[in-house]
Amino acid sequence: MSDSSNAAGQATTGRYKWAVVGMLWFICFFNYADRQALFAVFPLLHKQFAFTKEQLGVIGAAFTWTYALSAPFAGQVADRLPRKAVILGGLCIWSAITGFTAACSRMWHFVLVRGAEGLGETFYFPASMSFISDYHGPETRSRAMSLHQTSVYAGTVGGSAIAGWMGLHYGWSSSFIVLGVAGCGLAVLLAAYLREPLRRPSVFQDATPGSGRKAQGAIPLLPFLAALARTPSAIALALAFFGANFVALVFLTWMPTFLGEKFGLNLAVAGLGSTFFIQVASMAGAVAGGWLADRWRRRMPGGRILTQAMGALAGAPFIFLCGFTQNIYVLVLAMTAFGLAKGLYDSNIWAGLYDVVAPSRRGTAVGLMNMIGWLGGGLGSLTVGLAATRWRFSLSQSIQSTALIYVGVAGLLLLAALVFAPKDEFRASER
Repeated sequence: MSDSSNAAGQATTGRYKWAVVGMLWFICFFNYADRQALFAVFPLLHKQFAFTKEQLGVIGAAFTWTYALSAPFAGQVADRLPRKAVILGGLCIWSAITGFTAACSRMWHFVLVRGAEGLGETFYFPASMSFISDYHGPETRSRAMSLHQTSVYAGTVGGSAIAGWMGLHYGWSSSFIVLGVAGCGLAVLLAAYLREPLRRPSVFQDATPGSGRKAQGAIPLLPFLAALARTPSAIALALAFFGANFVALVFLTWMPTFLGEKFGLNLAVAGLGSTFFIQVASMAGAVAGGWLADRWRRRMPGGRILTQAMGALAGAPFIFLCGFTQNIYVLVLAMTAFGLAKGLYDSNIWAGLYDVVAPSRRGTAVGLMNMIGWLGGGLGSLTVGLAATRWRFSLSQSIQSTALIYVGVAGLLLLAALVFAPKDEFRASER
């Protein structure tokens, strides 16, 4: 075995594999802080530029739809190029674009910049999830990915809180300059410490090192789609992600405005409160979900997907309560409970997918699933804006109605876990 192979093998079994999760945690923090910051200053954009809710919905959707439509290409890139370069290059690009947001003054400026930011950020998850999966085998993968997932929540809270506070005191554009400069600095710092791992050849070799089976190269998109069409659990996971992201983006996009309009909170408090309770609770739920999923996966095929299903089912009634209640304290309790349930779902979005998709196809699979999920997210942002402007729906009514979507998500995941996953996981292990 070569020296480089020895080094890579030691890295995947020692402390460094957890250091990798830590380094990627900070990158993902900026991935979400940068995209969330704009939502916190929607009221200021409405005041300064007279944007309607429909126009704000279009601005919100510009990021998610560009992110979604470029995701399959990003997945192919992650399966073919060094992932360290993809991750750090993406961080530099989207951070610079975040800084340019401060110069926007018209609607088309915001749409263009948000779309460009979505293009930059879309490369992160296919590359980083593949990166982590090559440092962590089946015995630690859910825990590693769930710990990484907590950065999504921290970044969401951080971006919203920073933008809300700085917007209140220094103007809406100030936070974008700070976030952009900090992200570029992080990319330079981590270039010296992040090391590219060897690509794991198969799920089979995860369990039996030295089996002699060779790694498969990345396959073209059309053959990949043909294989995916014969994997019903992966299709169910993607459709569930569409629904879950629809709901998530309704909360992320409109909750700061909802708290200001319904409960009279100022910009800084609404920016923090709209994310803090849900996202902090989601951190706890994600860590618990990673631990639970690794245990259930050892006992039954589809154990990770079943964990997701339980989270979606538990979250639905609290989503309804968030929109229905008139009491701020009940709202806080409902947001916290929804966050815990959401964390159980989120912790296994990618680990569950990796159980039913061969390693050589993971980057492409994440890219495609990201596309489907974020098309749903963009639709959530835009639908609420349209409902408020054209159909006279209140934000309370819009939030309440998304509980039904979460029920549908739970049904899809239960079907995948109990019916499709056993066969699909076996087929993935043979590729």
